[in-house]
Amino acid sequence: MSDFDSDSLPDGEWDERGELAWNEFDWENYLREQDAVIRRYLTHYERLKHQSERIDEVAHLMGWDEQVWGAEDVDETEEAADATPANPGEFDLEPYTLHRNPVFIATKAIYLGLTQAWLRLAADADKVDQPLALAFQTTLHRGEQQSALAIQALDLGDYAMAISLFKRALREINASLALLDERAAAHHPAAAEFREDALPRLFDLREIWLRVMNECRSELERPVEDDDET
Repeated sequence: MSDFDSDSLPDGEWDERGELAWNEFDWENYLREQDAVIRRYLTHYERLKHQSERIDEVAHLMGWDEQVWGAEDVDETEEAADATPANPGEFDLEPYTLHRNPVFIATKAIYLGLTQAWLRLAADADKVDQPLALAFQTTLHRGEQQSALAIQALDLGDYAMAISLFKRALREINASLALLDERAAAHHPAAAEFREDALPRLFDLREIWLRVMNECRSELERPVEDDDET
């Protein structure tokens, strides 16, 4: 990594702390680290998948606060990344990006587990009809895509848009559940086994998003403070 010339930035923006210019190698290492975090979450989740409070238990193992699913926690995460360390000069130089958002990590990890299991099943045409295989995979992809956009809106502080996008993601969850109904499971024994394992995961995704949506609504209902008040 190379240092920016702080004198070239307006108003000496980085005079206090400086800034690092990351090249492609730096960003690749960063992204690999975030991929490892997602795999670590999935490992904890798989181990605790039979626990009723698995969402909060995994969050605890990840070092997150159990109330991490709210809108306010986004600002707290960013502030923690920028906080002054106990020893001067020892800053966390890793940037805050969407990849570090706990809601993003949990969502990506649970979808990863679902997708990997479904692809193993859907690869065998004798185990599941290919139209069903394609349709269900499509709902997983769309749900993950809409949720990622929702979490990005959350990070930007646009809580109303985040709610709207989470609603779209929830519609995809409902579509996934509709495709994986009891009739499909009865027709495909292998799909029935997958369904038993997949339903709790889909409901966990819904639970996480609903928690965030409730916090977003609370933020939107909070009275706006007047900066001009004395």
